[in-house]
This record gives sequence, C-alpha cells and structure tokens, in this order.
Amino acid sequence: MKRIGFLSFGHWSPSQHSQVRTAADALIQSIELAEAVEQIGGDGAYFRVHHFAQQLASPFPLLAAIGARTKRIEIGTAVIDMRYENPLYMVEDAGAADLIAGGRLELGISRGSPEQVIDGFRYFGHVPPEGATDADMAREQTKVFLQALTGAGFAVPNPSPMFPNPPGLLRPEPHSPGLRDRIWWGAGSRTTAEWAGQQGMNLMSSTLLTEHAGMPFHELQAEQIRRYREAWTAAGHEREPRVSVSRSIFALVDDRDRAYFGRGNQASDQVGYLDAQTKAIFGRSYAAEPDVLVKELAGDTAIAAADTLLLTVPNQLGVEYNTHAIESILKFVAPELGWR
Repeated sequence: MKRIGFLSFGHWSPSQHSQVRTAADALIQSIELAEAVEQIGGDGAYFRVHHFAQQLASPFPLLAAIGARTKRIEIGTAVIDMRYENPLYMVEDAGAADLIAGGRLELGISRGSPEQVIDGFRYFGHVPPEGATDADMAREQTKVFLQALTGAGFAVPNPSPMFPNPPGLLRPEPHSPGLRDRIWWGAGSRTTAEWAGQQGMNLMSSTLLTEHAGMPFHELQAEQIRRYREAWTAAGHEREPRVSVSRSIFALVDDRDRAYFGRGNQASDQVGYLDAQTKAIFGRSYAAEPDVLVKELAGDTAIAAADTLLLTVPNQLGVEYNTHAIESILKFVAPELGWR
C-alpha cells in the first residue's frame, strides 16, 4: 500500500486559459480540490509555499480551512522555506492548524530554493548572522522549531502575570502532541537527506536533485532515500520514518487528457541550472495510457522506495479536471502496481 496525495503550487493568472484568475480563486479551489480528493479516496492534500509570487504563500490559514472541511486526508506543505519563518510563531500557527484538523498535519519544511526576489527573507526581517549563510540560518531556525514542537517549556514566566500560569517554564500555545513526528525535510541532495535522518524528520525527496552523478534521476533519488534511512537508523530514532516523492503523472483516458498531456514532451530527465552555480537534474514526467503507465512506473525505483507519492497537479486547469486526473491514477494505475 502507498499513500497517494496531490501537490499544488497554487498558481493564479488572469490569462483567459486559466480557471484560477485570482488569489481568492487559488485558495478556494485548493479547499475544494482537497474535499474532492478525499471523496474519491485520495490520501493527502499538499501545497507548495512561494513568496513574492502569484502562488500560495502563507499556508496555515489554508491548512486550517481544509482541516475544518475534511475528516480523513493528510494535509501538508511541500515545502515551507524556513529562511522566511519565525520558528516560535510558526509553532503556534502549526499547533492551531493541527488541532483543528485533528492531528492530520504533515508539514514539509526546507532551506528553500531560488525565489522571485533576491534574498527575499531579508524583507521578512531574517538576516543570517555574521559568517553564516542563508542555508545555515534556515537549519538553525529549523532546530528551534523542532525543539519547541516537543512541548518542553523554556520561557521564564512573569511573576505577576495577567492570567495564572501553570508551574514551571512556559511553552508556545496551543501545543499539539505528536506534531513533532509529522515534520518532513525537503531534501535536494544526498547530504541534506542524511541530515534530515539525523534530525529525526521524515524525508520529502525533491522534484530535483542538485547533483548529477551520471545516472537516471529515479536511481539517484533511490540512493538518496537509502542513505537517508541509513542515517536515521544510525541516529537511533525509534519510530519508522516516512518518505515521499513527487511526480507529474497523467493517465490518458479521454480526449482532454490527450489534448493536455498526450505529446510526451517531458518523457526524460532534464539537466539544467537553478542559478549560475547550481546544476540540477529534474525528474521526468509520465503521461500515457494506463497500461503503458503501469509498465513505466514499475521501473521507477524511487517511487518503489517511498511510502508516499505526491501527484503534482496543474491547478490552473480547475478542480473538476484535477479531480479527474487524480481519480484516473487511483482507479486505473495504482491497483495494477499494488499501491491499492
């Protein structure tokens, strides 16, 4: 069995071809798609977080709304850029959203990726300390976040508080027990995956890897997952870790599918640059008739190694079409591969 959810970037555009014209459209349709996916038997609704872009950004109001409107599916992010976050305020937001959802939050976090503006985190008031990089800052803020999620008190109470305090040091409230075990790290390399294992976070293997070892993307990703699990075991964590991978997968079952995705123009891995210094390999997309998809996906070693598959969706095509696209995978492909 494999958990199958969707991952949306939440784009909106005033283009005449877009069914998501405004930020309000993106938010409302995200809630509606999560409800629809729960109804057809999907397992999760995940959202990318980007700042200074016409995409979903501040995730917690959306996650809380979905938590209030659904009963079963996992609700998460893939991923929150920790360079932009106040970790203690984030603990409060995450705790509230998780309690509303009844403990179904699965938060993917990361050091971030190239953004729409230069050093956008500085506009949010976050500046790396002298001698540190923005990646260092993200990891330090992550450590503060993870520690606070444990629920251990650390703040000295006021001896004359406005309201009575419980005994001992205080913690951010509301606290949601168990949320610490549902934090994922979005890793774009084998080294960062090992770090995630050491820290006791689940692994979200990225849709790209910032290294190119002369092997197919799925094989490099499978090696990353193996090294993550080895680091997890060596660190002595007791629970079983979780691993997700993301893929663009479309079953061509009607004329709409063939019109949108029947050209097969991304049927191989791509190698490119995230910026002038960072070379990356991007995983291929899959689009074919269900019987062909089954054969192709059976050879994807990274999907086989993961317990969770996130289907990236073209959200600007609207709720109805994306529900259809996800249902086609659940109905025609997943059972044949033993995922259902």
